[in-house]
Amino acid sequence: MQQKVLIKLSLSDKKKGRSKAMKIAVSISGVESAALKGTNKDEIEIVGDPVDAVELTRSLRKNLGYAELVSVAPATGSDQKKAEEKKKEATTAAVAWPTYTYGGVQPYYVYQVPNQEPSCSIM
Repeated sequence: MQQKVLIKLSLSDKKKGRSKAMKIAVSISGVESAALKGTNKDEIEIVGDPVDAVELTRSLRKNLGYAELVSVAPATGSDQKKAEEKKKEATTAAVAWPTYTYGGVQPYYVYQVPNQEPSCSIM
């Protein structure tokens, strides 16, 4: 079941802080979408399957200074549809690139070391 997490941020450097917050938010496992909301874009809304809201808030506090967990709620129908569409688009976009070799096949050398007796006279 998807959930929506809303976290309020206090950013001193707006542009750099927003991009840093987005990077932190999407690095957490289970996050499917992240968006900046609010009048001054000082809130970040995260939608995902099993998102750990406490871990996310702790990471934001550690790197940005101030973060307040406002709400954790189940995602509404439109949020779930958007996340499912993004997930479908991401799974169908897999491309297999051909490999190219230049100059032929590289040789693979195998060396065999003969079994030697120990050179230590004590043993």
